[in-house]
Amino acid sequence: MPSESNNGLSETKEDFLNTLGELDCLGQVSSLLGWDEQVNLPENPISAKQRATQSATIAELRHKQITSPAFSDKLKRLEDHSEELDEDWQVILREARRDLDKAAKIPSEFVSIQANHASASYHAWKQARQKNDFASYSGYLEKTLSLAKEEASFLGFDENPYDYHIDKHDPGMTTAKVGKLFDELRSELVPLSERILALAEEKASPKMEGFPPELQETFLREVVESLGFDLSRGRIDVAVHPFCSGNGADTRLTTRYDENNPLDSLFSAIHEAGHGMYEQGLPERWMGTPLGEAAGMAVHESQSRIWENQVGRSVQFWEIWTARFRELFEKPLNGIDDEQLYLAVNKVSRNPIRVDADEVTYNLHVILRFEIEKALFSGELTVNQLADAWSEKAQELLGLKPRNDSVGVLQDVHWSGGAFGYFPSYCLGNLLAAQLWEKAKEEDAANPAEPSKLLSWLQEKVHRHGRRFSLEELSLKATGKSLSSESFITYLGERYLTLYQS
Repeated sequence: MPSESNNGLSETKEDFLNTLGELDCLGQVSSLLGWDEQVNLPENPISAKQRATQSATIAELRHKQITSPAFSDKLKRLEDHSEELDEDWQVILREARRDLDKAAKIPSEFVSIQANHASASYHAWKQARQKNDFASYSGYLEKTLSLAKEEASFLGFDENPYDYHIDKHDPGMTTAKVGKLFDELRSELVPLSERILALAEEKASPKMEGFPPELQETFLREVVESLGFDLSRGRIDVAVHPFCSGNGADTRLTTRYDENNPLDSLFSAIHEAGHGMYEQGLPERWMGTPLGEAAGMAVHESQSRIWENQVGRSVQFWEIWTARFRELFEKPLNGIDDEQLYLAVNKVSRNPIRVDADEVTYNLHVILRFEIEKALFSGELTVNQLADAWSEKAQELLGLKPRNDSVGVLQDVHWSGGAFGYFPSYCLGNLLAAQLWEKAKEEDAANPAEPSKLLSWLQEKVHRHGRRFSLEELSLKATGKSLSSESFITYLGERYLTLYQS
């Protein structure tokens, strides 16, 4: 093994951190381009075409840099002295090697083509959704799927390309692991949801109409800031499909407003703020390295869902915020008492839209998408068959058929960007959120009236670790339990059977 002085090793480490920082900067530029595309970009097709070129250029540039001989040499020099490095550096090198080995197998030209197509596909999806015209988008989706399979083949996943995309979002997870967890969940969730739905039909929720969007914005900003989202290094904007992007230094949330559905903007904002607080809670010291990045999308979703549901839909939360809600919306809330308002917050119903679904039925929406994605990647289902297959699955799992494709197969933005394998993360995140909440209650950190206490607890149990642990490892370490549906089913029963049987 080559020897290197302490000063020499320190210089090598510093040089490597600078290189990782440059890669992260390019990634953040790409993220900002994506945020701006969905928030501010002019509607003219010329604008969209230019943005596609910009996104492709940045993606290709970043890929060329991470796969350059210079980056590989710097990583190898540190790996040769790994026994001299502490645990944090061991994680950084392990994850940098994982990123490099994956990137090195994908041609830069392909990265550019894929990014260019993703941008064009997003605009095609957006127009198709507005016009309820799946046929105009299906060709884009066919190419997106083809590119996704080709990407998997570069990494040796010719036989099971969907495994690659599952692992891409949640390292260590496979189609089989997800399928086993979802089968267990489904066996318990379907009868429980039907029981709760039957009870919910006996308690009608009030209509929520005439809530001015500007006052909705005032309320949700107050709420997310009180939960711990730092608006001095973040912002809230409007998008067709709510999302969060950026890192802890510049965290951007989006929501959307409907004057007849004020809870949609609120819970979208709380959900995205959960993502944002995770980013803001990652170790600032390691920003730009794997230790300053999230563990995966399921862990990310656990952070958004625990704030949205376990906190935001709780009795304790609304005991604090009902007075302010009534102050802002005195007229539209006239005739709606506190009990009815809380029923509206926790309304359970058959809804064709995933992002509008209650937490009882939400995971059935995810299982629907998981089963469709599996079939698309295996070849059992073609894009041309997709709309009909969606309707059939919705009837089977949700007990309804969407009235059109805009509220069916076209409702989600994910496939337009090639984010296959992402949907399972939502459900896996719900399972982890329930386990984290259960553990936080045991350790007296789960009072919605004290959000700072829960945030500190999550920072200790989840945020500070970055990519140190996989989803399965983090679940065991943070909660003492392997990931399962047990805590989630218990939580749903305790909240919703109690609510609707009272």
